[in-house]
Amino acid sequence: MADNFCNAHCARLCTRDGLADVLATDRGLLHWRAMRSLGDRGLAEHAVQETLLRAWRACADFDARKGSVRTWLLAIERNVVVDIVRARAVRPIDVGFDDLAELVPCGRPDFADGLVDGLLVDELLARLPEPQRAAVVEVILRDRGYREVAEDFGVPVGTVKTRVHYALRSLRQLPEVA
Repeated sequence: MADNFCNAHCARLCTRDGLADVLATDRGLLHWRAMRSLGDRGLAEHAVQETLLRAWRACADFDARKGSVRTWLLAIERNVVVDIVRARAVRPIDVGFDDLAELVPCGRPDFADGLVDGLLVDELLARLPEPQRAAVVEVILRDRGYREVAEDFGVPVGTVKTRVHYALRSLRQLPEVA
């Protein structure tokens, strides 16, 4: 399955194992961030698929000196989300949820889903030590740059990166929640 365009320094998304690793470790984060930005499960899933497709196509262009595969994927996803938002702004939806209620049995999106997602994130964050939690909140949830967060915290950039790294590693090792 390896792509002829990839090289020894690629992101490994062109291999079955590399893609499986990304899906196992980063798909949830990508979906959560897309959901938070777009507010729609279908659009969020589309954003994740488009992100992975763009990453797969540009696999050979990955440069590990500029950051991790996760950082690279998050940057690609940010562009995908911007593209989706711009496309929706150009072609706004003419039908509202009230109009769909007659056609679709479920009607409006379930408020409880968003609440449960928020509670789950809060519960997971509560398991982290305070320095790691603060770094994750700023870098991941508030989408701020490492350098900016480091300046606010009064610590080196590497310290913030390390805190986020170990926090995400700890969260990955927790049992999967249904």
